[in-house]
Amino acid sequence: MSVASILLLVLNLFGCLLVLPQPTESSDPTHLLTLLESRYASAQTLQATFLQRYRENGRVVRVEAGEAYFLRPGRMRWDYREPEKNTFLVDGKYVWFYSPADHTVTRMPTKQSDDWRTPLAFLTTHMKLSKLCSKIVAAQDESPSQSGDTVFRCALRGAQDSESSATRFVLFELSPQGELSRIVIRQEGGIEMEFSFTAWRWNPALDKNVFQLILPRDAVIVEGLLPDTPGLRQ
Repeated sequence: MSVASILLLVLNLFGCLLVLPQPTESSDPTHLLTLLESRYASAQTLQATFLQRYRENGRVVRVEAGEAYFLRPGRMRWDYREPEKNTFLVDGKYVWFYSPADHTVTRMPTKQSDDWRTPLAFLTTHMKLSKLCSKIVAAQDESPSQSGDTVFRCALRGAQDSESSATRFVLFELSPQGELSRIVIRQEGGIEMEFSFTAWRWNPALDKNVFQLILPRDAVIVEGLLPDTPGLRQ
């Protein structure tokens, strides 16, 4: 599944604050989906701290953390800090995975990449959740990680009809303010990836080099498939 970010909103030049819509009182939790889309669609750049957990059959086998950056259209960067430094970058043309410890970088054209980033497409494009999900409903049987949050289940559009797709459903957890708190991607074979987000920033001033991968001279570029999950070592 796929996508990523650079640029500043013109309002920042004037020191204006982004006026975000407030959640309305409603017994229908789906109003949070509208709030989510309006908040994130109004931002040109985004930044967040993330924690990634990788599970196999319910057992956590790896935990990673770092900073994520998003730019419309179609750019993003994930800088993994713990437990080891790695960079996952989408620059609009290529998808890159750089491992400084191995002195190697794997590269493949964005159009050929089909991985876990698909559920994040709405962060870097103007894609609406209705385009991403054939059906999205409040997941009453799923417990939120934070009190007051609401969990939604998204049936990925086209995944049900694709034999090659291991991912059918994705869970989105939203705060009462319409912020994305967590994404859970479940695949066949008991594989699960969970991304928790905190400290969201709207329209941070990001240097253009954030979405360019600057490699040392001794780095070896390999054309091929990316790791199943950034930073995962087995």
